[in-house]
Amino acid sequence: MRNKQLRILTEASVMIALSTVLSFIKIFQLPWGGSITLLSMLPITLFSIRRGVKNGAVASFAFALIQLLLGFTVDGLAGWGLTPAAMIGCILLDYLIPYTLLGLAGIFGNKSLASVLSGTVAVIVLRLVSHVVSGSVIFHSLGLIWNINIDNSWLYSLVYNSCYMVPELVLTMIGAIVIYSVSSTRKLLCNAN
Repeated sequence: MRNKQLRILTEASVMIALSTVLSFIKIFQLPWGGSITLLSMLPITLFSIRRGVKNGAVASFAFALIQLLLGFTVDGLAGWGLTPAAMIGCILLDYLIPYTLLGLAGIFGNKSLASVLSGTVAVIVLRLVSHVVSGSVIFHSLGLIWNINIDNSWLYSLVYNSCYMVPELVLTMIGAIVIYSVSSTRKLLCNAN
């Protein structure tokens, strides 16, 4: 039992590190936050599918904390001029909640290609929803939609956040298909001893 827990912890650590490194490889970055990365969500979602929701949630929460730390240090989150309430909302809706949601991919844990793709789509769509709520509620209410006159903040936030989340979803699905098509990695994914 202890050896299995140690294997799960080691595997989680490797997947968190891999996701973090991949998050630095940005294919495209939008001017006001958000980017298309090189499969940064795939290791966490595959770990969650392989090891279940409980382990996936722990790993994805650790990944969320790392992304939050990077948001402060690399993206300059503290310098955005947010009120304390908006900062808390941003921390929750742009970092902690959306990245932790990646751990829910384990709900689709029968480890078939359909479940891998379903889990990937579900968690990335949930992440998109969290970012859309943040954009519409927090940033629009503060007048921080960058001097663009928009009547419908929900539509603007959906379009803006979809500009990077939809390509990220497509790339992640392609990555999952490629990884799943290799028999050795498929066996590894399906055999969680």
